[in-house]
Amino acid sequence: MQNAKIVNIPNILAFIRLLLAPIMFMLLVNQDAPIFQGIHPSWLNYFAAFIFVIASVTDFFDGYIARTFNQITVMGQILDPLADKMLTLAGFLGLMMQDMASPWAIYLILTRELFITGLRVSAISEGIDISASWMGKVKTVVQMIAIGFLLMHWSGGEVLLWIAVVLTLYSGYEYVRDFFRKVDF
Repeated sequence: MQNAKIVNIPNILAFIRLLLAPIMFMLLVNQDAPIFQGIHPSWLNYFAAFIFVIASVTDFFDGYIARTFNQITVMGQILDPLADKMLTLAGFLGLMMQDMASPWAIYLILTRELFITGLRVSAISEGIDISASWMGKVKTVVQMIAIGFLLMHWSGGEVLLWIAVVLTLYSGYEYVRDFFRKVDF
């Protein structure tokens, strides 16, 4: 890992995701707020979906730029997964609060996400690299597609959500397995 500047494009993109997540959440859970008076809730869901897509695209580009231009930083290794978790947390909780997603699916996904984020931060502090695996990346893409489908009320959203649950739990197993293979006791 190069000793890149903390303020670089990948970290800025991750920070933008951190800012977009609560805006999206607000659109999903505060649809009766005075500021949104006269706007049909479906339009607020569409705008939340639009914000979600923009934020998801920043996730792709921050990783691509960091790897391609060797701008990987410790800050980025912490900020990127945190921004991802905040975005998916906003999407999943907003969907659940609108009764648009299974609370059990959301519980399983968020519990795994919080546990693995803590594990990754612990690993980074110990100098252990447990970067996102291929399955972890697939899991993130499926979660993001599921959130998009559910926000747009497209058919198959609930099926995608449960596929995301299975992939999420399996990739969590992979992280734990890799961590214990690399840690010195």
